[in-house]
Amino acid sequence: MTKKHVVWFKDVDRDDIGIVGGKGANLGEMTKAGFPVPNGFIVTAQAYFHFLDEAHLRDDLQDLLHGLDVSNSKQLAETGKAIRSLITRAKFPADIASEVMKAYFKLDTGLLRHSPVAVRSSATAEDLPEASFAGQQATFLNVQGEANLLEKVKEAWASLFTDRAIFYRATHKFDHFKVGIAVPVQRMVQSDLSGIMFTIDPVTNDKTKVVVDGIFGLGEMIVQGAVTPDHYVVDKASEKILEKEVNVQEKIMTKRNGKTLILPIPKSKGSQAKLTDAQVIALAREGKKLEKHYFFPQDIEWAIEKGKVYIVQTRPVTTTKTKVASQQPAVSPKHEVFLKGDAASPGIASGPVQILYSPKDLGKVHPGDVLVAQMTNPDFVPAMKKAVAIVTERGGRTSHAAIVSRELGIPAVVGTTNVMKSLKDGQVITVNGTTGEIYKGAIAISKPQSSLVSVGPKVKVKTATRVYMNLAQAGRAKEVATLGADGVGLLRAEFIMASVGIHPKKIIADKKQQMFIDLVAGQIASIAEAFSPRPVVYRTTDFKTNEYRNLKGGAAFEPEEPNPMLGFRGAARYIANPDVFELELEAIKTVRNKMGLKNLWIMIPFVRTPEELMEVKKMVSASGLARSSTFKLWMMVEIPTNVLRIEDFLEVGIDGVSIGSNDLTMLTMGTDRDNSEVAHDFSETDPSLMWSFEKVIRTCAKKGVTTSMCGQAPSDSAELVEKLVSWGITSVSVNADAVDHVRATVAAAEQRLVSRK
Repeated sequence: MTKKHVVWFKDVDRDDIGIVGGKGANLGEMTKAGFPVPNGFIVTAQAYFHFLDEAHLRDDLQDLLHGLDVSNSKQLAETGKAIRSLITRAKFPADIASEVMKAYFKLDTGLLRHSPVAVRSSATAEDLPEASFAGQQATFLNVQGEANLLEKVKEAWASLFTDRAIFYRATHKFDHFKVGIAVPVQRMVQSDLSGIMFTIDPVTNDKTKVVVDGIFGLGEMIVQGAVTPDHYVVDKASEKILEKEVNVQEKIMTKRNGKTLILPIPKSKGSQAKLTDAQVIALAREGKKLEKHYFFPQDIEWAIEKGKVYIVQTRPVTTTKTKVASQQPAVSPKHEVFLKGDAASPGIASGPVQILYSPKDLGKVHPGDVLVAQMTNPDFVPAMKKAVAIVTERGGRTSHAAIVSRELGIPAVVGTTNVMKSLKDGQVITVNGTTGEIYKGAIAISKPQSSLVSVGPKVKVKTATRVYMNLAQAGRAKEVATLGADGVGLLRAEFIMASVGIHPKKIIADKKQQMFIDLVAGQIASIAEAFSPRPVVYRTTDFKTNEYRNLKGGAAFEPEEPNPMLGFRGAARYIANPDVFELELEAIKTVRNKMGLKNLWIMIPFVRTPEELMEVKKMVSASGLARSSTFKLWMMVEIPTNVLRIEDFLEVGIDGVSIGSNDLTMLTMGTDRDNSEVAHDFSETDPSLMWSFEKVIRTCAKKGVTTSMCGQAPSDSAELVEKLVSWGITSVSVNADAVDHVRATVAAAEQRLVSRK
């Protein structure tokens, strides 16, 4: 797209993040796809950079930022205030102003020429794909008139230099002037009802549920956590409402006499259900469509005006890193519940209370404290990172406090009535984010033990069959590395690639190969280092074409396939696009050779023929990665032909195989486990699958090749684990929450096998 100062939603999509930011790109993407998005336009990042040049601000801003110690809160506040003042006092460039006003008047319908609009901020960092600027910039509602609009655009630009935004960029070593800001301007929805929806349960990560939270009035109140919303849980497959929780809303944000006001609500109205069942189902259906469009679970902001549903924003859910354990640590029943709120982020932690009445109190919080506040906003994040748990008086499971706590992996309880009056600074409490309960004092937590094998406290059961862990992202590698797994049996490349966010072909076209190598190597290395010297088996990229298209620039390089699962993926892609595969191999070499992490191995996915395997082996060897005692080459077994021709694949020469039970079951049974119409036929213990598992394991054992299984099956079926052990499998790889109970199952199976001999 050529450089423009103003673009309409309909003219941009997900590939234009560098011009309109993530928020703007999503609004355009949804508009093009036909979702009910209120119309609008975007003042681009190019307009912001042009403004800096026209107003001659760059030198002044650099002078103010030079030598700034962001850890000095007073100095940071003074600098941020001075920069924002420079921006808001500067003259608005006439050429940009002209385009903005023309678009604003064109947005009007009917006789009004001063329609109210919402002015939002959408930060961009095209060269910094690992950056996340969510929640750091300003939003303005019910802006009316062209003069007011221009002022709010400048204030949105200025919000790029809030204290928290400056702090974030400085601590992440981002160049302040490589980060731009676009400003979406959207027809204001005077919502009677508004809220947030997740197409996954954000607390339990259950993908079969849609969670809808709703309030009366404008949605800022729910995002801020200023009120506790009604809460609805919908089953995706049946579209039945499984849970309905109505809470009292004490205040409402609404437009009165041209102003946005926060007003009290009579209790008789505030205690009513906010949504009808039909509205909940209608919202859930829109959520399902959005998830299908983006291929990822979505966090969606919605509004209802005069009965019509609007989608005002969507973004990927950022808290699906680790499946929540089905067996959480437990508090003894003898401990009386002192306070009760909504479970918002799972886990249990104890610590002294620090009550924060405003962001000015952030300095009170020290590592190990429990942060207690009426609600939180992005200004609270530095203190939240120090806390062991969060408790708020207002807000629901989709409030800022809940979302950030889940991202940080710390327990949180929200919507806890009168918590600030009931607690005192320094008082020690225990917060159970799984149940929403709060107890007085520090409580020793008892972890559930498996009934299969008694392991005793802090004693790891030793098993001949290794129990590895499946892992997708680097963020919590240090934490999960302490859970006792024998290594990582499946490190999924796709999540690492998705975090880069740019199609590899575009990276090559833009000559940014080294950036890609460094980013990928850095994430892999953090995992390999956390688990060293235990092995980490990295499964090279297996994006399907529809998933590759979701990356920035992907549409230019990916075909639209009728059935991506059986399409251009896996080993065939490496042979067709060796330049992309070579980047991945360079990242692996960087981790092994430059960083010295020799515990990193690789595994090749979706190999259709032995000939494909041979070609990929040649590419790996040519890159300088030779099989050795410290470098193993594995192959995924996930296609029926891998089972039927296992001897031929082994003849090519590999060190190990890992059975992907999920895909192998779907392709063997001819069923899609994510399709509710046929998912009932999905069974990893079907006789045809049991025959396949046994054939692969016994054949590999004869050839001296190790075998593993990395699908969901070992986590769910103790009967299957016992069979796998009896056939001679050398390892299983399971989700982090399943390591303990699967090891117990393996130990019991091994004991029974020995006793029978």
